[in-house]
Amino acid sequence: MRTPVAFIIFNRPEQTAKVFAAIKAARPEKLFVIADGPRPNVSSDRDKCVATRAIVDLVDWPCEVSKRFADVNLGLRRNVSEGLDSVFAQTESAIILEDDCLPDATFFLFCEELLERYAQDRHVAAISGTNLDPSHNVPPNDDSYYFSRFCHIWGWATWRRAWQLCDHEMKEWPELRLTNWLKQKTETATAQNFWRRHFDDSHAHKRDGLSTWDVPWLFSCWRHDMLSIVPRKNLVANLGFGAGAAHTKSETRATNVPVTPMRFPLRHPSVVAANPAADRHIQENFFEGITPMQRLYWKLRLPLPIWLVRRAQRWFGQ
Repeated sequence: MRTPVAFIIFNRPEQTAKVFAAIKAARPEKLFVIADGPRPNVSSDRDKCVATRAIVDLVDWPCEVSKRFADVNLGLRRNVSEGLDSVFAQTESAIILEDDCLPDATFFLFCEELLERYAQDRHVAAISGTNLDPSHNVPPNDDSYYFSRFCHIWGWATWRRAWQLCDHEMKEWPELRLTNWLKQKTETATAQNFWRRHFDDSHAHKRDGLSTWDVPWLFSCWRHDMLSIVPRKNLVANLGFGAGAAHTKSETRATNVPVTPMRFPLRHPSVVAANPAADRHIQENFFEGITPMQRLYWKLRLPLPIWLVRRAQRWFGQ
């Protein structure tokens, strides 16, 4: 495979070994490995980080390996953002996998073909391997994929031209927040309030407000009117749900989405335009949640922490 792979790892050797085996089967000519350092307050991290990093030393095919191993813990947001900045300083495009994103073999072929097809299309920001609800989000006309306003990052690919537009600090958000910009990007007041809160928290680097790298990436894609590609079938399994995860600590509807190989040759959509029905379904059922209490929370933006809302849902059996 000609396209480089960027592999983001940390302290989970078991999951890392599974994803590395999939990368090994694809045999990329170039492999970038981005590894965060152990957390100073977690005694088990050092040994786990060492064991995880040792896995990528098992490259036994013709491959140039570039390692960016942090000596100290940078945190998820800084480690990934700076790591991908480094990757795209060295290559025009890359396929990106985190240590808990296990791809089907056809994921690599899917990404490589579309990276070439849309390399010069400034309306396309990324290619995702994830379809959160393939039974519902079916592209029309038997197309192999559709376009979305959302960037699903459980296995994805992009170009330097897109990633260099990522504003990691969301510097424009305070000014845009005072305009109707976000209203133009969302279909409902509920969605508008949902993303306003997430953009606020991410801009402020709140630890409990998704202080991660993908919210600034989504913000930047919206800022530059770019879409992402979503496959007809889900091509990547997420292995990371559980207590050791940074954000996906409990199972959700996205936990056990089946993986189905992509069929070739690909059938391409006739136009580059978002699928509003699919995006609406993802917004309502995966971002906002599907319970009445959650929808009321985001619609009215009640002055309650989201953890309290979720606890109340459990109390009342919603």
